[in-house]
Amino acid sequence: MKTAGRTPPLPRGHLPVVQPGTLEKEKLTFPDLADLMGRLHFSTTDGRIWLDDQRMLLVHAKALGMLRREMIELLGVDMARGFMTRMGYHAGVTDAQLARKVRARTSIQDMFVVGPQMHCLEGIGISEAVRIDCDVEKGTHYGEFIWTSPVEDEEHIRHFSIGTEPACWMQIGYASGFSSEFMGRQVLYREVECQSMGHQVCRIVGKLVEEWGSEADDDLRFMMPGAFDDGLAQNLARPHCKLISTPDSPDGPNHPVGISPSFNSVMHMVRRVAPTQATVLFLGESGVGKEVFSRTLHRLSSRADKPFVAVNCAAIPEQLIESELFGVERGAFTGALQSRQGRFERAHGGTLFLDEIGTLTASAQGKLLRALQEGEIERLGDSQTRKVDVRVIAATNVDLRDEVAAGRFREDLFFRLNVFPVRITPLRERREDIPLLMTHFLSKFNLRHGRRLTGFTQRAVDAMLSYDWPGNIREMENVIERGVILAPDDGAIDSPHLFTSGERFTEQRFSINQDGKLVPVNAASLVADASKEREIERVTRRVNNLLLNDSEDCDNVSLDEIETVLLRRAVERAQGNVAAAARLLGITRPQMVYRLKSRGILNECD
Repeated sequence: MKTAGRTPPLPRGHLPVVQPGTLEKEKLTFPDLADLMGRLHFSTTDGRIWLDDQRMLLVHAKALGMLRREMIELLGVDMARGFMTRMGYHAGVTDAQLARKVRARTSIQDMFVVGPQMHCLEGIGISEAVRIDCDVEKGTHYGEFIWTSPVEDEEHIRHFSIGTEPACWMQIGYASGFSSEFMGRQVLYREVECQSMGHQVCRIVGKLVEEWGSEADDDLRFMMPGAFDDGLAQNLARPHCKLISTPDSPDGPNHPVGISPSFNSVMHMVRRVAPTQATVLFLGESGVGKEVFSRTLHRLSSRADKPFVAVNCAAIPEQLIESELFGVERGAFTGALQSRQGRFERAHGGTLFLDEIGTLTASAQGKLLRALQEGEIERLGDSQTRKVDVRVIAATNVDLRDEVAAGRFREDLFFRLNVFPVRITPLRERREDIPLLMTHFLSKFNLRHGRRLTGFTQRAVDAMLSYDWPGNIREMENVIERGVILAPDDGAIDSPHLFTSGERFTEQRFSINQDGKLVPVNAASLVADASKEREIERVTRRVNNLLLNDSEDCDNVSLDEIETVLLRRAVERAQGNVAAAARLLGITRPQMVYRLKSRGILNECD
């Protein structure tokens, strides 16, 4: 495959080898990113972003993930992979051309590592070198890199969970395109480990195409447009599966709603087990939506046109639980004036959902075990057994293993129920789903109560996102219904309309630290930061007075204070990069580190 846009030959040179296994001991040192970042410009006058002379686009990662998902569903995995791989390939070619321009007078090593550095600068993730052996003149190339925080894996897992094939298609295309343009020969990178396959990191290996041999054939086809055109019509004609569940109508049957990776992982498990006849055990805190997921499983199963019968075992008195589940014959006990079917018989051919199954009595547990093993039940007060065809879905918010150890739950019944366990994470661990749930419940209760509320105020959104939701989705549903009732018509729901029953939550403020992470900011740190800023302003004012020959404050300013201000300002301008701050002041990095440590500034940078 020829590389488009052939450019002048690279300067001759050879990259030193970083041997395998030395990553933990000594990483390949990349040059500073300042020269690349200096080529990035945001123009607010015409709405353009420029990287050197190339126009860029700032895209939401979730939007890219959604596009990727829909391509897979509509066109198939192979065609979607081809599009994404070629997109990355052309981006890699463009960046290789930029590398020659930006670092034309540097070493071959500094020029080549523009690729991994652009990988970071463009928000794709972090790239670390395990081994590089590249000689442009001799035409040899071997590269091995580890990727962390890859955006493609994060978005792939968000929609499809863990699979058996690597998913960093665009990134592989980028590495292959960049290296091919750099070498002037076709280089192919392949992903040998991937987070989408359950590995801790992504690991890629790149060699010349001819060195891969027949192994390269399958990967090369994804870089060739039209390789999958024969199957396009078939892919377009097939029905696509729905990865994110949404309600059919705001007040209709409940459907799971979410977009977080953990939500999609549960939905993946539900879809896998639904066509089977296996017993399913949903685990999770109270209010996480176990019954909603159970109803969805029933709708996706072959029993969808049969009854779905739900039983809350904890809500039925202990002395009635057996008659409710298995039925009762006339005269079985005082007050049993007629025979009555139990829930098992009513669910015949369909699905029986047993919520809070950990509360069953020992007698009911024994009969339930027989019903699961033999497919037959016996009414209370009857000697006749009845065959039932029922799929059982159970749910609990307690640890059944602990209940077994404590002697409160039969071990044989636990193993019979634990065929296919599905754990549902609490709402506080999947906050990405909160905005979607807010919209869903607002529509639902607007319709139910005949209201016309437009949405939520910013204060209400902040409160909803900062609350821990101990009652999970059930609590959120109740809170939003309350807000719909209290808020003025044609207006927005505010936080006072939502939290009116003593809910306790702490409004959390966040800031970006030196590592680019979103971290909570407490009042003490805010006061400390303000005090530090006031000190800087005070000394800066004195320095200015000194430079203007104003003697008012000259006697009170020291050289140490002036140097401290300069050090702080340099670190701020360099955004915490010590090496860049040292260059601003014209000193070496060790000298800069010594001065920062002596004044306690280095800890602030870290």
